[in-house]
Amino acid sequence: MKKKNLSAKKKIHNFYFKKLNNKRIKKIYLNFKKKIFKYISNSFCVAVSGGADSMALAFLAKCYSIENKKKIYFFIVDHKLRKNSSLEAKLVKKKLNIFDIKSEILTIRSTKQISNLQSFARENRYKLIINKSLNKKIETILTAHHKNDLLENFFIRLLRGSGLKGLSSFGNIKSKIKFDDKISIVRPLLDISKNDLKYLSKNTFNFNIDDPSNYDENFLRVKVRKLVSKLENDGLSFEKFQKTLNNLNKSNFALEYFVKKNIKDNSSTLPLNKSVILNENFLKQPSEIVFRSFSEVIQRVGKKNFYSRGSKVENLINYLRSSKNVKKKTLSGCIIQKFEKSVIISPEIT
Repeated sequence: MKKKNLSAKKKIHNFYFKKLNNKRIKKIYLNFKKKIFKYISNSFCVAVSGGADSMALAFLAKCYSIENKKKIYFFIVDHKLRKNSSLEAKLVKKKLNIFDIKSEILTIRSTKQISNLQSFARENRYKLIINKSLNKKIETILTAHHKNDLLENFFIRLLRGSGLKGLSSFGNIKSKIKFDDKISIVRPLLDISKNDLKYLSKNTFNFNIDDPSNYDENFLRVKVRKLVSKLENDGLSFEKFQKTLNNLNKSNFALEYFVKKNIKDNSSTLPLNKSVILNENFLKQPSEIVFRSFSEVIQRVGKKNFYSRGSKVENLINYLRSSKNVKKKTLSGCIIQKFEKSVIISPEIT
């Protein structure tokens, strides 16, 4: 490497390590490093939205990659849902480049009208990053979900009628991509507050995109955010909430044991076409076990990033229980049909 390049590299490295002399930033970084150490083996990537949270994550991840000589990728998703989204994505890319962070913009191509904009953006953001990670053989995706997100998601799911699994699952620092277990999503900032991340972002890159949707009360998340803020003022602490979440996780873990057992004991896979056959005992388990087991099989066969909607799964289970032979049904990329006492779930040919 030329002396000029070596000098520039040394200068940028000094910038990062100098920022770590700040006690508050160093404390956040040491917490971050402890959280991800066992999850990063080779290369990893960071999902960057341009918000203060993700800019803080970008700084922390860059520090970690320099210190541990790890290959790192940064992906910015242009969701095309706001007029200025493309300009914002390019601006984030430009700002990151100043700090020796090379990033790639991934663009959501769909332009159709969407009823649930935030859900659409989230699902397609994950799809783009997951597909890019598969192409580059990246094993770990880091996201900037933090302590405040954990509280907000709990109440959002509670208001939407989520069961035990939905209420407890987001609290896990690591989760596997269901259709390809080679990739993990890791959330190393779940015990870091929004205020800490804002401070870090301001005192490092001093740049972030302010998303106007964060103030739009037409979105449920914004309403819940205000509710959580009020509850915190009335005495709700993260420590108290974490105890409740830990108890829910213990109960969820016990149920997951029986879900896995039901799938193992009462289903079989046909290697030729990847279809799954459920025997008569599969649908005879307790309702929650059947619901989770069936959702798991549907997602696996259909190779989807997310589980099917609960109401659709429940309706299909009730339909399959109602008679010996039923018409073919489709759900999440699967064809489902019952013959006598068995149910066959096959991938839909596209």
